[in-house]
Amino acid sequence: MATTRIATLDSTLRDRLPVQANTLFEAKAAKNMTFEEIAQQLGRNEVAVAAIFYGQAQTTPEDVANLSKILSIDHSTLEKQLSGYPFRGQTMDMPPKEPLIYRLYEIVQNYGFAYKAILNEKLGDGIMSAISFSTKVEKETDKDGNNWAVITLRGKWLPFSRF
Repeated sequence: MATTRIATLDSTLRDRLPVQANTLFEAKAAKNMTFEEIAQQLGRNEVAVAAIFYGQAQTTPEDVANLSKILSIDHSTLEKQLSGYPFRGQTMDMPPKEPLIYRLYEIVQNYGFAYKAILNEKLGDGIMSAISFSTKVEKETDKDGNNWAVITLRGKWLPFSRF
């Protein structure tokens, strides 16, 4: 059980998310669990678990069964709600208005061309996959006690085909 504050569903998003978001977030709040705690029990990455809650990631039948147990949600209800395919990228306005999400957007605005140039030099002409992809979020504390966010993005390199 979480000893820190947990992420809950922002009421302004409720109508823009799939039905399972309400079910999952209500159960998460009732259990007072972090995404990390749920992920550890589910055997998945915490970002992947959060993406499931927001309707942005696919679940397996095993995920549904385990989430049902972890969060004490009726299995048939959860199975019905998670049986479809994710509808990715439809939730937020662009540019984002939420400050943290906007900062991530701003990073790409400010450093996107630099990232592209470096990636092209190191890997050739192509793109980084967001499908064959993994990510993680870590917290670092420096010698002065300042906290730093570390976000790792790991995507398969897909070279452009010559035709």
